[in-house]
Amino acid sequence: MSKRHIVFVPGKNPKPPADLHQNLLWQTLVEGVRRVEPDVAEDLAAHDEYFKFINWNYTYYQSREDIETHRPWVEKMLEKGGPSDLDIEQANAWRHRLDMFMYNTVDSSPVLLRLLRGKLKETALDTNRYFENEDKIASHIREQLKEELRPLLEKGHKVLLIGHSMGTIISYDTLWALSNLEHLPGKVDLFLTLGSPLGMNYVQSRLMGNHMSGEHKYPSNIRYWINIAADGDLIALDRFLANDYKRMVDYGILEAIEDQSEGVYNYFHDESGLNCHRSYGYLINHKVSQVIANWWQSTE
Repeated sequence: MSKRHIVFVPGKNPKPPADLHQNLLWQTLVEGVRRVEPDVAEDLAAHDEYFKFINWNYTYYQSREDIETHRPWVEKMLEKGGPSDLDIEQANAWRHRLDMFMYNTVDSSPVLLRLLRGKLKETALDTNRYFENEDKIASHIREQLKEELRPLLEKGHKVLLIGHSMGTIISYDTLWALSNLEHLPGKVDLFLTLGSPLGMNYVQSRLMGNHMSGEHKYPSNIRYWINIAADGDLIALDRFLANDYKRMVDYGILEAIEDQSEGVYNYFHDESGLNCHRSYGYLINHKVSQVIANWWQSTE
């Protein structure tokens, strides 16, 4: 069996030192798989060297967080077996619906960016900085992912590329550049997007390849694509991507794209309460864990 590699591209904001953050993400991922496929989790745990973390955040923000601002909340999450009734209620609360309405309004007309507030506005501004490629910052962070993917694809290894949040944009653009500009052989076996903003009009109109026509508009180095977005996740405004990217299947450059975003709850809590978007909460979710377990043990 070809070597299997899991490459994780995190979302925005400063992160803890890469080795510490990678270890905490790996711990969460393995525990999630243990809850659905214990035997697979045992095998996964013995191959932590095949889990790679793309530390683009330090390049982008030039700052780091303390891992101890993450660890206690992850431990509390891991003590739970799933979302509580209150978590589910809060994920569907009207305040989230109002925020989604405002975000959707801005997505339809970006000139209304001033309407956004708090974290939503920070997210929009961060994304805009990436697309404007200020000081070649987007090029630099894509190169970090390219350096990880090039040898894996060239050698024919099986790769599960997991992108979370803004990490899905970085991953998509990187894959487009590798296939359409570098013409690198090989395909990512599975592209797993979590809490992705790739369904937003604002994002789609600025992705690499958007100016192209036909199949060259899209990356051609993805075999399968699964998208998962949680209820109440404001960054994944459009939780369903299959309809947006079905042309990739029509052109024959993608075998299948599938949304698994019905009834998904992210029950991560921090000092601000329920956070439906955090990567740890996605990695412990049973749907995400089952996708990872199925991929790891597949024989194709």
